[in-house]
Amino acid sequence: MSEISRSEDRYDLGLLFTDGMPDLDGNDGYRGTVAARAAGISYRQLDYWARTGLVEPTVRGAAGSGSQRLYGFRDILVLKLVKRLLDTGISLQQIRTAVNQLREAGVNDLAQTTLMSDGASVYLCTSNDEVIDLVSRGQGVFGIAVGKVLREVESSLVELDHQASDPADELALRRAARAAG
Repeated sequence: MSEISRSEDRYDLGLLFTDGMPDLDGNDGYRGTVAARAAGISYRQLDYWARTGLVEPTVRGAAGSGSQRLYGFRDILVLKLVKRLLDTGISLQQIRTAVNQLREAGVNDLAQTTLMSDGASVYLCTSNDEVIDLVSRGQGVFGIAVGKVLREVESSLVELDHQASDPADELALRRAARAAG
């Protein structure tokens, strides 16, 4: 287990997470609206986090007015983890540090990783023994199983893809009505 350090360095997401992720073509990505919905955040949050460098899209960043950011699967996983940490009361400053520490740690097996916090610090636990040790010392207040979040993101993206291909969705119906009329 490693305590998340408190550096102020801006991180480069790059290949933050590699194991257990789908291998996508480097040009494949998800538009911001899909990324936001899959992560359970508003588009406004997504935009703010991208502009402030908290979670930037790795497939394609914004390149001026009208350009589309494209987020990779790993980006969406990080977005969902950030939301979970925010929901537990962790500050954005601590979350920036936690994401940076995850990148530096080079986490290899996300399914076995748990983020734990005592409200002041965030800890990266890569085994059940580390989680138990942390809790037994009275330091762990809550934990986030990264593997579970990974599966939730996968399910959300599959569902969103299914909805997008469903011709009965509201936007498709409006487009069809406009084209016919």
